[in-house]
Amino acid sequence: MTDQLDPRSMNDATVPAFDEPLLVEDVMLLLFQPATGSIAGENILFYVLAGATLGDLTRQERIELREADAPTPRIHTLNAATAPDPVLLPGLEYIEQKPRAVQTVLAAIGPNLRAPVLDRLVERGDLTREKGKTLGIFPSTKLALGSDRRAVLIERVRSVLTDGETPDARTAVSIALLSASGTLPQFDGEIPWSGDVYTRAKAIERGDWGAAAASEAVTRTMTAVITNALIAGFVQPRS
Repeated sequence: MTDQLDPRSMNDATVPAFDEPLLVEDVMLLLFQPATGSIAGENILFYVLAGATLGDLTRQERIELREADAPTPRIHTLNAATAPDPVLLPGLEYIEQKPRAVQTVLAAIGPNLRAPVLDRLVERGDLTREKGKTLGIFPSTKLALGSDRRAVLIERVRSVLTDGETPDARTAVSIALLSASGTLPQFDGEIPWSGDVYTRAKAIERGDWGAAAASEAVTRTMTAVITNALIAGFVQPRS
C-alpha cells in the first residue's frame, strides 16, 4: 500500500442508505447558510470537515489517539467488525497505512471531503441543488435547504450555548469545531452572539461538556482529538 490518499475511493463509492447521519454531515449542514446558499468558513473548511470525520471514526471506535508511543500523539486504527461508511473510508484507509500525527491526517483527508459530504446531504434530501444562470447567461447551481434537519441542529446548538443545556456528544463536537474554526459569530441571526456564548463555546472546545458526556470513554477520546490537535490546525492557516 502506498503512502498517499487516493480520492477516487471516495468519489466512486456507492452511498448506501444509512439511518443516522454522520457527524461530518451535521457540521456541513450547520455551516450551510440558507440566505446565500454558501458554506461558512470556506477558507478552513477542510480542517473542520476532517476534524468531524475523525470524530465520526472515533465515535465508531475505529481510531484512537495514543500519546505515549511517540513525541507527538499518533492516531491508530482499531479493529471493527462492520464496513465503514464510504465517506469515512478514504480517511480510515489513510490512517491504516501507519499511525500518523493528527495534523498530517487533517491535511491529507480534508481537501477531498467537501464534494462527497455535500452529495450525501443532497441524497438525503437535507439540501437541494437548484440550477440557474449567472448574469442570465452562464449555467450555475445553487444549494438550498431541502428539509428541516438543519433547524433541528441549530436548535440543539442554541440550547447548549444560550440556555446552558448539557450537550450530547454529537452536539458538543459540532460546537467545538464551529468554535475552533471561528465561524460561530456568523450564526448571530440564529444563535444570538454574546460574550456568554463565546465563553460557553470555548469551554466546550476545551472539553468541558458536562459530567454526563465526559463519563463516556468515546467522548473523552473525541475531546482529546479536539483539544490536543484540531485547534492547532485551525490556528495555523490564519497565522
